[in-house]
Amino acid sequence: MNRRTLVLAAPVVLVLLWLVLYPNLFVLGDSFSEGGRFSLQHYRRFWTSRSEIGALWASVWISAASVVLSALLGVPLAFLFARYQFPGRRLLGALAAMPVLLPPLVGTISFLFLYGESGFFTRGVQLLLGLESPPWRLAGPGAILLVHAYTMYVYFYLFVAAGLSRLDAGYAEAATALGAGRWLTLRRITLPMLAPALGGAALLVFMTSMASFSAPYVFGGGFRVLSTQIYASKLNGEGGLVAVEAVVLAVASLLFLILLQRYEGARSYTGASKGLGPAPRSAVSRGWMLALGAGAAIAFLLLPHLTVLLVSFVPEGSWTTEFFPPVYSLESYRSLVSSPDRLVPVLNSLRMATVATLANIVFAFAAGYLLARRRFWGRGAVNALVVLPWALPGTVLAIALASTFAVHQPWAGQFVLIGSFAILPLAYFIRNIPLVTRAVLASFQQLDPAVEEAAASLGASRVNTLWRVVLPLVLPGLAAGALLAFVTALGEFVASILLYTHRTR
Repeated sequence: MNRRTLVLAAPVVLVLLWLVLYPNLFVLGDSFSEGGRFSLQHYRRFWTSRSEIGALWASVWISAASVVLSALLGVPLAFLFARYQFPGRRLLGALAAMPVLLPPLVGTISFLFLYGESGFFTRGVQLLLGLESPPWRLAGPGAILLVHAYTMYVYFYLFVAAGLSRLDAGYAEAATALGAGRWLTLRRITLPMLAPALGGAALLVFMTSMASFSAPYVFGGGFRVLSTQIYASKLNGEGGLVAVEAVVLAVASLLFLILLQRYEGARSYTGASKGLGPAPRSAVSRGWMLALGAGAAIAFLLLPHLTVLLVSFVPEGSWTTEFFPPVYSLESYRSLVSSPDRLVPVLNSLRMATVATLANIVFAFAAGYLLARRRFWGRGAVNALVVLPWALPGTVLAIALASTFAVHQPWAGQFVLIGSFAILPLAYFIRNIPLVTRAVLASFQQLDPAVEEAAASLGASRVNTLWRVVLPLVLPGLAAGALLAFVTALGEFVASILLYTHRTR
């Protein structure tokens, strides 16, 4: 390892070892502990329990199905808004990313208002068809997949849109000139070049689904996944089993990462790009048809947001059995602005999310450059540590941080952060490391190193090359990851509920 690589790798590895691996070693230690002694008893209980194995299998197949459904929604939307010019394209394209703004818990509740047995959409279908009872019941794995696909397609949409903005139009033009049709060019040229973006989105969707709690808890009923199984074990006071379930959840997610890395490692995704993305095609003859179709699709995807917006204007206790609320009022908004007790949590959330996201941006750029441009021993381990926080539920992360930073032992890297302002931004930063880093890494993997070499050959310093050449070209991926990190931190519930105090609510 040369000196430059060492200087860059040292702070990245230090942050990962101290803030990611170190706290989770406490969880790993608990999984092998019984009465203060080393024991495999908790693992025996897990692997001999039909309910635990069933929860593990349910988590895996739900996560895999969430990846497929999210890709089927997000990838076509990204191509639509990146490749075609039609009225309202920019506005509709921005609105397509809106579902990520709903925190998981709020999004899940909005689905109850919308598609539940007494929801707007369900009542409308019931009245239209003249049914005596609701046409469906929002419960079970189908309901969980609906919520996941609705909310997680944004990963594919943002990552693929960022990838398309970096993709050199010359490749598709060359393929067309050689006689390749549109579908052949898409299959053999465009999608392979987008593989880093697709892989990064698939990894984040899989891990987000594996750790998802709100949707399985509200809609699961008797259907258990590992995240809800962890919650049930914690309520029963089975700390050792909770640790085992968390370890198994992390290992399953990391196995998916390894498979993805092997796939990516066998292929090359860079080309001699000049950094010029393809200009959107002008669809003069069918521009308004595309605009109407895109508008209808976005309106359908934004129905949960519109539901939350509508309910925010309804005074408490005024809406009972009517199809639409009978009374509307701004009282809730007035109360939020005029009451310091209600405004303080909003301001706290904005400050904490901003601090955490800025830290994520700096760390992700350094880590992405290190993983994409430097070859060093232990690179695979660093990559695994980068995605580890996304493999663990927020509950496990909060417990790990509470165990690590509840005592003052500087020699052991432990400081008292529980009860302070710093603990929540720290939790958000750790939680979103994979989100921003994978987005930046996908950008670096699509960027031809020859661009940097050309800048160096023209006399640019390394710092100037990074600032004037590399950063602008990876900025779409960095911005997409930062946006997702900010809104995720703003709406983080599971870790927050365990770590907040009255002052930092």
